[in-house]
Amino acid sequence: MLSPIRTRASLLTAGAAVAALLTGTLSAGVSQAAPSAAAATASQENCRPDGLYATPGVNVPYCSVYDTEGREKMGADHQRRIIGYFANWRTGKDGRPAYLAKDIPWDKITHINYAFAAIDSANKITVGGDGPNNTSTGMTWPGVAGAEMDPSLPYKGHFNLLNKYKKLHPQVKTLISVGGWSDTGGYNDDNGNRVNSGGFYSMATNADGSVNHAGIETFADSAVAFIKKYGFNGVDIDYEYPTTMKDAGNPLDWQLANGRRAGLVKGYAVLMKTLREKLDRAGAADGKHYLLTVAAPSSGYLLRGMETFQVQKYLDYVNIMSYDLHGTWNEHVGPNAALFDDGKDSELAGSNVYSTAQYGGIGYLNTDWAYHYFRGSMPAGRINVGLPYYSRGWKNVQGGTDGLWGKSSATSCPAGSGLTKCGDGAVGIDNVWHEKDTTGKEAPAGFNPMWHAKNLEKGIVGDYITQFGLPANTKLTGTYVRKYDSTLVAPWLWNAEKKVFLSTEDEQSIAAKADYVVGKGIGGTMIWEMAGDFDWNAAKGQYEPGDTLTTALYDKFKAAAPYGNKKSGITLPTEAVNVDVDFGQFALGDSNYPISPKLKITNNTKATLPGGTEFQFDYATSAPGNAKDQSGFGTTIIRSDHTGNNVGGLKGDFHRASLKLPAWQTLAPGASVELDFVYYSPTSTPSNWTVTFGGKSYAIAGDLARGVKVVEPSGDSGGPGGTCTAPAWSATGEYGTGVLVSHKSRNYKAKWWNKGDEPGASGQWGVWQDMGAC
Repeated sequence: MLSPIRTRASLLTAGAAVAALLTGTLSAGVSQAAPSAAAATASQENCRPDGLYATPGVNVPYCSVYDTEGREKMGADHQRRIIGYFANWRTGKDGRPAYLAKDIPWDKITHINYAFAAIDSANKITVGGDGPNNTSTGMTWPGVAGAEMDPSLPYKGHFNLLNKYKKLHPQVKTLISVGGWSDTGGYNDDNGNRVNSGGFYSMATNADGSVNHAGIETFADSAVAFIKKYGFNGVDIDYEYPTTMKDAGNPLDWQLANGRRAGLVKGYAVLMKTLREKLDRAGAADGKHYLLTVAAPSSGYLLRGMETFQVQKYLDYVNIMSYDLHGTWNEHVGPNAALFDDGKDSELAGSNVYSTAQYGGIGYLNTDWAYHYFRGSMPAGRINVGLPYYSRGWKNVQGGTDGLWGKSSATSCPAGSGLTKCGDGAVGIDNVWHEKDTTGKEAPAGFNPMWHAKNLEKGIVGDYITQFGLPANTKLTGTYVRKYDSTLVAPWLWNAEKKVFLSTEDEQSIAAKADYVVGKGIGGTMIWEMAGDFDWNAAKGQYEPGDTLTTALYDKFKAAAPYGNKKSGITLPTEAVNVDVDFGQFALGDSNYPISPKLKITNNTKATLPGGTEFQFDYATSAPGNAKDQSGFGTTIIRSDHTGNNVGGLKGDFHRASLKLPAWQTLAPGASVELDFVYYSPTSTPSNWTVTFGGKSYAIAGDLARGVKVVEPSGDSGGPGGTCTAPAWSATGEYGTGVLVSHKSRNYKAKWWNKGDEPGASGQWGVWQDMGAC
């Protein structure tokens, strides 16, 4: 993400008791002399967030972080999260404005994500070698008020200061963020030179696309040790990106990543499961729950190559990078982080998204679409929407309305980008937070902190411009006029003389987005990055780094209702069965349209599921309500919370789908069935499943819902008989269609005439229909 250039164990001894609790068979006869391990587990389970994976056999101390409703405890005045990314490179040592731990509005935020740690060639987490120039562990700021080191800590740098201020603000949690745009496929050595090894791509996935289990184990162990050493509350994974879309992420990583595309999603899932389990074991040993979060893409293009984002169950919450939705990687001029679609996005129009019937006219380059994508598999409160405290922009914009939805095409693209057509990025005074490209030139992107954009809006040349390489006598050309689109919820600056378009955020857009978060029950917001916020310096007559926007969020959230803590919008059964569902075998990259996975249903109960068993589930309204199967299971949409386009926002969260086992087909214990499934826009893992047969409905254990008891289905699964009263099958007998027999304590019905075909030997497609135990 998130780079200036393109942000883009203590095991329970009573393991059997825990297993019994999870399956609902624990006896009530417990000694009152002392709390039992099972009772402690039950207490912690009461605090587990809805849908969060629990490591088997581990008494995870959820109640150290969550209340008994599964909501995060953040302080009485923090009903929603305000997560701020803290960038370790804004030290002030380069002469540019510093942003240190003392500058963080500690009373206004809830979490700090420290950007970034990397993964070295040995697959271990690293922030570089120790020494006085190491910004994380060695640097000091003599004479800077508020930046004095805490002498009780064995390290210096940002880590020292973060822990110093956490003592004063213990409600604020800190996470180490690993990766980011620059460090996903490699890392920088102590001299600042990029090393094209290490990183997520090779740590999690081998060159042949198989999972690198050894690399994952090494990294996860090192990450746990790291957070314990430096006092962090968890790990934030900024992997950009484990997608099968070709040439995704940093162009410097393409050579490494493209050959591994077929295995990236699987490696990502194993990585997140491994981290979750190791953090849970460490948390049980330490008596505190460690957080695991990710920065997730928001673009429908990238998410299409991430299957159904199967890792959400391992995450305390997801931070959506709902920005970088438009930028100079192409010629389409539009908002960096629009809240809603307006039906006019030139990039989507150029790809026929609005005119192709299967898409339902739904535009997917906006925050609301991204939120609903994740809402399909997570409670609203485990989702945070991203806010950019920086601009993106173009020069030489042609057409559009005050530049909006115009075009800006460069004559040449940045070296190393691999692009043949890109946007003409704003430079100079319109690009002060720029980095240099691979040839050492200014990377044109219109990239500015909001405090500089505010100065441009007011016609002010700040006294800091020489620190960014601009002449002291720099004058502004033209006027930067603030524009605002209320449908998009997007402000921008338009300089008609220079044809410069800078997409911004300000008080009005942040207030509208805060209202959206409150109204939807969303968990909160994530900010990239805190150093871009502003305050007015009256003495100097200019805007400078501050906390105006963050304070606006805090004021909106402090009196808000508690966030949404339930995944389902309907009442689901309180008994669940072990029936597994999995969407897999996705086509890779651009071949994955329409999105056509295999839906595999596996019966892990002791009962046979009879023909006609109905499965219902919800999937996100990020995809239109036209999903179907091509295997005779009769998939129908029985309820849609949204129809039509999404101009101004999607109106609801879910489509509810129904499918049934064909009447002639049963699903025996341990057996699976696969069907070809089709949908047309990305959606996260379908959830809120029910299984109905024998006159009773059950939830499924895999939804990990709070307060659900896992049971074995009662009765005979709705099949005929129930005792072996049917004649025993004979190898020499002849059986016509519909004839009932018994064999090995099960009843079977002939689908067609047969002789000598043993019941149960030929599987679900054979001649005999399994009618259940007898």
